[in-house]
Amino acid sequence: MDQNHNQTHQLNARRLADAAVEMHLMSDGQQKLEADAYRLAFADPEFLLRRETRGIRFQLELLKPDLAQQEHGIDNTIVVFGSARFREPAQAQQLLAQAQLGGDAAAIRRAQAMVRNAHYYDESRRFAQLVADYSKSCPREDQLYIATGGGPGIMEAANRGAHDRGVLNVGLNILLPHEQEPNPYISPELCFKFHYFALRKMHFLMRAKALVAFPGGFGTLDELFEVMTLVQCKKAKPVPIFLFGSEYWKRLINFDVLVEEGAISPEDLDLFEYVDAPEQAWEGIKRFYNLPDACGCD
Repeated sequence: MDQNHNQTHQLNARRLADAAVEMHLMSDGQQKLEADAYRLAFADPEFLLRRETRGIRFQLELLKPDLAQQEHGIDNTIVVFGSARFREPAQAQQLLAQAQLGGDAAAIRRAQAMVRNAHYYDESRRFAQLVADYSKSCPREDQLYIATGGGPGIMEAANRGAHDRGVLNVGLNILLPHEQEPNPYISPELCFKFHYFALRKMHFLMRAKALVAFPGGFGTLDELFEVMTLVQCKKAKPVPIFLFGSEYWKRLINFDVLVEEGAISPEDLDLFEYVDAPEQAWEGIKRFYNLPDACGCD
């Protein structure tokens, strides 16, 4: 137990040290900053990265993206979750060809799965295009913006779909040990990096008018179930939640078991809807909010 605690403490300390290094590299002189008692507190990276100032860092991670989105008129978002590992069809086929040349059976199986799931990339991109096409003609207060976790895969596809249409889109990236880079389709002024998962997930919900969850892994499940739990417990306002890819989700989770065992109520199954086409998800959002077919129409 003590050993695990020490390892966790060392990992957290290393991550904070990495953040300090990043701050040093961004300094004008590219020189490592030395601790200085006389430096103004808010201009002192060593002080801000102490364990005791964690609460201040929480506030800063909440405030910085919030103010930036306010300044750019981002009031309403459609949040897209999904696997960072899926690739667009052409790239998936290329990776399969490389794996087949290598002859490694495990690599070939992974590449075949990537090819099998590549259509989700195109569908995520198409969904974002539908949202962007609608919002471009709306008054500012009615516009909807795509927001993702900012990484590759499904997230990249959604940011890319909005980028295709020349509209702003949001990426909420996270600093990870293997350093997830933001995808190139996020609007630069709305590309944010987080240290704390909790603050990042809070930002997903702060402006969300709908959630579309494409197939994914632990991260997607974490984000999806947090939203569903908050809505179920009435800690967040009801929003339409769509599980894109009914075959995947029904294989992965048998929600009926939760009802049969009394773990959830039958009406809790109404919190989400399965969809299998970008148009189906977009029509579901329009139906939930009684949106016209085009902005400006009665």
